[in-house]
Amino acid sequence: MSKEIFFEDAGGEALAALDHGGDGPPVLLVHGTGHNAASWTPIAERLTRDHRVVAVDLRGHGHSTANSVDAEQYWRDLGTVVTALGWDRPLLVGHSTGGYAVTAAVAAGLVEPAGICVVDGLVLDDREASTRTLEGTRAPQTAAQLRQAFGYGLRLDAAQRDTWIGEQVAVTPTDWLNAGADPELVRAVVSRAFGEPGGDGLFVRRPTLEEVMMTTTPAPDAVIFPSVDVYGRVRCPMTIILPEQGFYAGRRDEVAAIVAAAPGRRLVGMPGGHNVVMTHPEQLAAAIS
Repeated sequence: MSKEIFFEDAGGEALAALDHGGDGPPVLLVHGTGHNAASWTPIAERLTRDHRVVAVDLRGHGHSTANSVDAEQYWRDLGTVVTALGWDRPLLVGHSTGGYAVTAAVAAGLVEPAGICVVDGLVLDDREASTRTLEGTRAPQTAAQLRQAFGYGLRLDAAQRDTWIGEQVAVTPTDWLNAGADPELVRAVVSRAFGEPGGDGLFVRRPTLEEVMMTTTPAPDAVIFPSVDVYGRVRCPMTIILPEQGFYAGRRDEVAAIVAAAPGRRLVGMPGGHNVVMTHPEQLAAAIS
């Protein structure tokens, strides 16, 4: 059984996490945009056989009360969490946006890990191309699509929230992202996305669109930028998990080039699509450990 723990950021806001316990080398699990710490539960249960495991809620997600006011805070928080845990050389595992988060935190020197494991969460374009992609992410039509697809920022009363959660669970077997996942795991993740009601009594589906837009607006001249050059700053061992139907499956040669660019890197293929954290937990846990 996990227990909820909290860390305080520099502004006094809370960062939440699920502490799964376990003995052995420490592992920090970092989810992607729209998910939260609950998405890692089946994997954490497997890893605790040989590891000490904590899964964090990124700011703007889950039960973390902190929200982003710039594009770097969410990955800089990983340094705060590792320091607060008192861990020495943890393994950092990140899925999707969390994959970039662990990469950026290490590239910036905020954590000295035993290694990082990036699960379908890469940045393969140069700075110019990445900037154009991020600009497209912030376009009004994209925001509307995100709201429609994932419900980001929905404000619902308790009955509406429960109905919406039930709808997400019901479509799990045919959903493009969640097909193959345990419907009860989907329930746990989308339930944790709401947290406590606000002063108006409404529950907010986190992250909000404002949170997503903020984290996709890095400074053009930032030293650590979501572009392929960031991997040149990563000196620790790195495993990249590339699902067969994942977001980067069609760019395998570019991923292989990142792996070949430095010693201590490996590329691991596995079945499944982007959301292998929830759809293929047994295989992914084996690849991580």
